[in-house]
Amino acid sequence: MAQRLAGKVAIVTGAGSQTEGIGNGRAAAILFAREGARVLLVDRKLAAAEETREMIAGERGESSAFEADVTSGDDCRAMVAEAAGRWGGLDILQNNVGIGSSGTVVDIAEEDWERVLRVNVTSMMLAAKHAIPAMIARGGGAIVNISSIASQRPRGLTPYATSKGAVEALTRGLAADHARDGIRVNCIEPGPVYTPMVAVAGMSDEVRERRRLASPLRIEGTGWDIGYASLFLVSDEARYITGVVLPVDGGVLLTARDRGMESVRLPARHAEET
Repeated sequence: MAQRLAGKVAIVTGAGSQTEGIGNGRAAAILFAREGARVLLVDRKLAAAEETREMIAGERGESSAFEADVTSGDDCRAMVAEAAGRWGGLDILQNNVGIGSSGTVVDIAEEDWERVLRVNVTSMMLAAKHAIPAMIARGGGAIVNISSIASQRPRGLTPYATSKGAVEALTRGLAADHARDGIRVNCIEPGPVYTPMVAVAGMSDEVRERRRLASPLRIEGTGWDIGYASLFLVSDEARYITGVVLPVDGGVLLTARDRGMESVRLPARHAEET
């Protein structure tokens, strides 16, 4: 199945990482490039995107780093123009940017609620808004949005869970609206994967182990698991799949187990990747 994305042009948002390591966006970008795609690595921190570009270059893949704030329509328009101008079009979009937020609607300040929705939902709408016409010009394409199992199990994460539920509704709406354009749109719900974003937020070894044991498979998820799921959904192997919300959670949603699923309290303004 090598070179499954040969000839394709992809944009991955949140393609950098808060620290060394492999987050969801970085993993997807590397895997897309391994399979032959030319990848625009979008991040609001150019240096983080450059680190991903260097990793891809080390494997002889082709990519380019691009600085953008995907909550800005102008920046989303510019990133699509950059990908299309550099490589002749656009076939794939992976929407990965998001921030965490905990608490209830009583706890959260209005401005923080609005920011969570703008970063987690509006950014994906804006990216799709500008990517879809470029995909139509190529005869179709594929979009993957990153949500969270928190949409089904809020547990003290109401602002975040609400935003992720909206991402899933957006996914279904885009899939219905643009199927006739040859564009497939799917969504991934990561479970408690361990990524640089989680590491930066702080987590004890004990909590990390309890999260691992919360999975019936008794394994710890990583950014690679989300990246491989994204790779499948944007490939032609998934040509008959659209409007799907796919949990990638080690089976956590199969059980009523809450043990080990303690929330990682991410700062409300900490943004890079889901």
